Amino acid sequence: MAHPDRSSRPITAIIDRLEDTTTRKQVTLRCMIEAFGKSSFTTAMCVPALLVASPLSGIPLFSSACGILIASIAAQMLVGRKHLWLPNFVMNRSVGNKTMFAALRRLHRVGERIDAITRPRLSALMTLPMRKLYQALCVLCGVLMIFLEIMPFSSSILGMATIFFATAIIVRDGVLACLGVTIMCLGASLPLFALQAM
Repeated sequence: MAHPDRSSRPITAIIDRLEDTTTRKQVTLRCMIEAFGKSSFTTAMCVPALLVASPLSGIPLFSSACGILIASIAAQMLVGRKHLWLPNFVMNRSVGNKTMFAALRRLHRVGERIDAITRPRLSALMTLPMRKLYQALCVLCGVLMIFLEIMPFSSSILGMATIFFATAIIVRDGVLACLGVTIMCLGASLPLFALQAM
């Protein structure tokens, strides 16, 4: 399958590559992340973020597994590691290929919409110190997913925020980074809204 240019359609290209891994009966997080190599930190972080933003987030503990991966990848980016290391107990988590393929198909429309609005802009917000801030926020998103496992939709919202941060870093889109901050705040505040409603 020919893949789109990742520089112009980064999210769609990642989803296309992920679909290529669904030929096995059980698809592990390991095979999905390693399809991009161990040095593609930002792209690798998009993988669990995309998965948790899909209907797969309804699988028990799947959001926590994705949160651990996101936090781990972002933390290693933050400290400047050259090669990615991820825990086996999370990487070996698997999902049936039909379930995974259906989830990725539903993500295509989301990916196309994000790619359509993404372009280099507000370069002042994409300097190295700011990129480090977005990586730190991705760590926070991942950790929050673990604690908000039982809160409906919160992990998917935080996953979408992570996608925005990662795409902003790839394309150098400061506007998308700002949207990521807004979405992250929304996802993190859901428990407060739930408590007020009780």
